[in-house]
Amino acid sequence: MRIGDAVACGVDRIDGDRLFLYTQKTGVPVHCVLPAFVIRELEAAPKSSEGYFFWTGKSKLHSAIGKWQRRLQNLFTLAEVKGGHAHRFRDTFAVELLLAGVPHERVSVLLSHQSIRITERHYSPWVRSRQDQLEQDLRRAWSEDPVALMQTKGTPRVHRDKRAIN
Repeated sequence: MRIGDAVACGVDRIDGDRLFLYTQKTGVPVHCVLPAFVIRELEAAPKSSEGYFFWTGKSKLHSAIGKWQRRLQNLFTLAEVKGGHAHRFRDTFAVELLLAGVPHERVSVLLSHQSIRITERHYSPWVRSRQDQLEQDLRRAWSEDPVALMQTKGTPRVHRDKRAIN
C-alpha cells in the first residue's frame, strides 16, 4: 500500500483476513491476505471515524496523508532511523515477498505496478533465485579460473601450461 491508500482505507475493505485494495495510483483492484495479528490490531486500535481506520473522511485526503507523513517522520526521528519515510514499509513488504520466493509477477500485482518492469527495476536485487544463480555462476567460473585454482589447490593443467596468463 502507498500511504495514501492506507490513509483512505475504509473499514469495509476488510473481509475476514482479506483486505480489498483499489489503489488510487493505478486503479487496479487487488485482494491482500493479512496475518491474523494485523487484523486483531486493526480491530483493537481506535479508528479515526466509523468509516476509516486512519482518516475522518471530512478533511481533504491530501491533508490527512500529510498529517500521517509528519507523524511517521517524527517516529523515524525518535527511533533514529536515518532516511526513514513511509515508502519504506512498502519496500520492506516487496523485498520480504521476493526473498520468500514470490515471483516478480505476483509482487508486481500486489504493489499495483502498471508494469512488471517497474517491479524488476526497483526490486530485482532481492530476488533470492537471482542471487542463488549469481553465486552458482561465480563458483563455476572460479572453479575453472587458472589463477583462482592456482591459489587454492592448483591443477596439472595450470602447471603444464607455461604461457603467461593475462
